[in-house]
Amino acid sequence: MINSNGTISILNYFSTNQTCQLFYTNFTSIFIEFSLNSSLIFMNQSAIFIAQKSTTTSIFTTTTITTASTTSTTLTTTTTTTTSSTSSTTTTTTITTTTTTITTTTTTTTSTTITTTTTSTTITTTTTSTTITTTTTSTSTTTAVQQWTMTGSMHVPRAYHTASTLANGSVLVTGGFNNSALNNPELYNPSTGTWTTTNSMSTARYFHTASTLANGSVLISGGFKTSVLSSAELYKPSTGTWSNTSAMSVARNTHTASTLANGSVLVVGGSNGSYLNSAELYNPSTSTWTITGSMSTARGYHTASILANGFVLVTGGCGGAACNSAELYNPSTGTWTTTGSMSVARSSHTASTLTNGFVLVTGGNNGGYLNSAELYNPSTGTWTTTGNLNVARSIHAAATLANGTVLVTGGTNGGYFNSAELY
Repeated sequence: MINSNGTISILNYFSTNQTCQLFYTNFTSIFIEFSLNSSLIFMNQSAIFIAQKSTTTSIFTTTTITTASTTSTTLTTTTTTTTSSTSSTTTTTTITTTTTTITTTTTTTTSTTITTTTTSTTITTTTTSTTITTTTTSTSTTTAVQQWTMTGSMHVPRAYHTASTLANGSVLVTGGFNNSALNNPELYNPSTGTWTTTNSMSTARYFHTASTLANGSVLISGGFKTSVLSSAELYKPSTGTWSNTSAMSVARNTHTASTLANGSVLVVGGSNGSYLNSAELYNPSTSTWTITGSMSTARGYHTASILANGFVLVTGGCGGAACNSAELYNPSTGTWTTTGSMSVARSSHTASTLTNGFVLVTGGNNGGYLNSAELYNPSTGTWTTTGNLNVARSIHAAATLANGTVLVTGGTNGGYFNSAELY
């Protein structure tokens, strides 16, 4: 322990590593390494020098002391240097402190481990993106439900009329009812979505049928004016004119007529005071009518459609009322067989054969006006639903256009429509 004006407090010597430590009253520490038999010389300045007597490893250390100011204090210290051997006991204790200080340095190094940066373990998360295609697969191969779009309106609102596709792609709408029987036909142009008038029929009628023949003419048969009609007439598209042809065997209205593959026209059911199950065939070459096999059920307000295999599908309208039953006519045998029933009971509906061979049934009535539609699959004899009409309709007309779409016109659900829509 050395005191000189309160500058140096303690001088310790450590024999184990041959160092000494000076503690200053201002709490500054200085380490000085030297060999045995060295002497400490304190100069009258702010530095301490150690000189070595023996020739063994000499270390010359210069340490700057920031606080050393008093010269006289330094001189007194010299005497005490040798005495520092007494402090050897203190040595061991202090070593521990010194070592601890060094270890602290190592702790700082540890922080470098943080470089683990959890190396964007997030990268794996990106794999989640693989889910993308999972959704794609779900591509709900749900054959997109076909929808309806509005098109140009007819000149005259009507119901109980007919619609027939002509060879040139136009659609001929004939007759119908709007407070009275109509005889003013009109033509729809699919390219422009517009309507034009054409020459009037010989007889105003509604609840009649219209069938396009192989020669391009349109056969109009039966219907109602002031009574049930058996008369028939032909429309010639090239001239827009009408001519009479021979009358049916039985007067009928609310019946159906279909052009068969052999060119003849099959007329089925209808009413003339009671509902009929009878059927007859028109031969365009001879302009004559002959009776064929009867249906299993008397029907009126039903539909009839030609299938790709030549059969005729008849649906609904049992005894003039809504029903869901259906039957098939075989032209080769002139006989009838039953097939799968519709999803919905209907009468006063329409049925159109599509280009894919399916039959589209639309609207009608079963105690309320319907906007629903369904498709018949001839290969399975089953029905599936499809997109609804924009407007619920009954006693309307429908025709398949050359481009495969279906034109639905007029009808009623309380008032008479001139609106039309496409499927």
